Amino acid sequence: MWGQRRRRQVGFYGSKVWAAMVLALAGSGPSWAAHAYALWGAPRYPAGFAHFAYVNPAAPQGGELRLVSNLRTSTFDKYNPFTIKGSAPAYLSDLLFDSLLVGAMDETATGYGLLAEDVQVAADGLSATFRLRPEARFHDGTPVLAEDVKHSFDTLVGPFTSPGYKTLLIDVAAAEVLDARTIRFRFKKPNRELPLTVGGLPVFSRAWGAGKPFDQVVTDTPIGSGPYRIGPVNFGKDITYLRDPGYWAQNLNVRRGQWNFARVDVKIYKDGTARLEALKAGEFDLMRFFSAGDWARRVNGKKFDSGELVKGDFAHQLPAGFQSYVLNTRRPLLQDIRVRQALDLALDFEWMNRQMFYGSYRRVHSLFGNTACEATGAPTPEELALLEPWRAQLPAATFGPMYQPPATNPPSSLRANLRRAQALLQDAGWQVQDGVLRAVNVTGVPAGTPLALEYMDSSEVGMRVVAPWMRNLEKLGIALTFRSVDFALYQQRLQKFDFDITSLAFQGTNNPGQEFADLFGSQAADTEDSGNFAGVKNPAVDALVAAMVGAKTEQQLLPACHALDRVILHSHYLVLQWYASSHRMAYNAWRLARPEALPPYSPGEMWAVMTWWARK
Repeated sequence: MWGQRRRRQVGFYGSKVWAAMVLALAGSGPSWAAHAYALWGAPRYPAGFAHFAYVNPAAPQGGELRLVSNLRTSTFDKYNPFTIKGSAPAYLSDLLFDSLLVGAMDETATGYGLLAEDVQVAADGLSATFRLRPEARFHDGTPVLAEDVKHSFDTLVGPFTSPGYKTLLIDVAAAEVLDARTIRFRFKKPNRELPLTVGGLPVFSRAWGAGKPFDQVVTDTPIGSGPYRIGPVNFGKDITYLRDPGYWAQNLNVRRGQWNFARVDVKIYKDGTARLEALKAGEFDLMRFFSAGDWARRVNGKKFDSGELVKGDFAHQLPAGFQSYVLNTRRPLLQDIRVRQALDLALDFEWMNRQMFYGSYRRVHSLFGNTACEATGAPTPEELALLEPWRAQLPAATFGPMYQPPATNPPSSLRANLRRAQALLQDAGWQVQDGVLRAVNVTGVPAGTPLALEYMDSSEVGMRVVAPWMRNLEKLGIALTFRSVDFALYQQRLQKFDFDITSLAFQGTNNPGQEFADLFGSQAADTEDSGNFAGVKNPAVDALVAAMVGAKTEQQLLPACHALDRVILHSHYLVLQWYASSHRMAYNAWRLARPEALPPYSPGEMWAVMTWWARK
């Protein structure tokens, strides 16, 4: 599930899209059915709309799209993307499984009926009822029934799946079958996002795995209802998805003009250089780039000169996310906030952007960058009201101006930042002895222990980016070593939180909710394979996530988001990295055609998979 290390994501198109309880009038009026849910305000598309504005409804069907896997793993060993152990093929979840609701790429926080033809939300907000379309079918031809939806929900909150699902669905009491095509989800308390949380869950057939424990459903072919099935496979290496010629939803307005390719081939390369050379040789049709160096210097050649291959830099309006170096505070050496702040001060992003990234990146500076949830300036009275009860558990800086990552542009400098870092480390009980920073008076750390940390990565390529940080830390007497492990071990160590520092790309969202309990909640800190890699255990964070989830209006949501943003960043659990405000993709213009404009919330290469088509 998760530059591209591991992303936490649940819902539509690889990023969470919430639909909302659109109630007819304020007060306690009756529940009612709707074709869509919009978290704030009305949906962009009215009932009965013909198709989404960003698709070509007349796009020809057929042809082939040849892709390359951008997953860090060089192989796959299962077809089940929901269990904890192992790696599933790229794109499998998006292509094989439909959900009750589906999002649009040109608006946020809205979901439209896919498997569900309408939804009813109880007036008290304690349940949501979905009525399934009678034409909905799984790949084996059987109808999608309420029992299948219940089975999918019960399985995802069961013992064999990622704990992220359990955290996300913690306030869902149960799924109840009312009749063959009607499913009701009961909630433990009113929550604006829960109807859409359950609406975005993948739905699969009860027949998948033939009643085996779900962790033993490994290479059984998934039985979903999505537009593609698994085709020819070179297991562990390459996979082909074949469009279901009888796809039940192909004429629905939410699917018209989409999923146009008859087959999608996904190749896997163990080596990044080999992958790039294969693109230049014409072995596949589209590749997304995360390396600024590759994009600026190495995406060239005869096929680019002829116009067969084209570089496309597609600007988007997606949330920035918060790709970061994650500091595992379970480790004694990283438990003091002053040590973590010193590590932050030693990162010289401005130099790296000039010398290594060709000026193509922007610095991450918020959990919610490029959204209304981003905190700025000093806390408002509403934010202070949420923060004040927890003053004793929070850094004093939380109550001042919003955190800004250390910079080295004049009048700032790396030298000045390292001096600040040196003072912080000395104050925390560390002293340089014979060129090595050692503990002198550090709680929980034996005297004489060196401040030596390990950076874990699943690829040796990451060494180039980490090396400048390592050199700066060495000036402080801190030894940061680079450890490259194979992806299977990397994944295992992440699941068990067995690392000091690693780099992760966290998905951004316009509408944060319960998933932040998985990322930063106290319970998740002690749950293996949760998203709380930093080990955050703070009752203030738990309370702010609860306030965010429980907000009934946008006016209640924003102060909670802003307050959480301040707490996490001022606590220095993360050393913020960088992001690109565009999707950089090279593609074969002789084989592929695309819609004129990129929708503002396009999820990168999935835009191509979903809405492009093959030239005849």
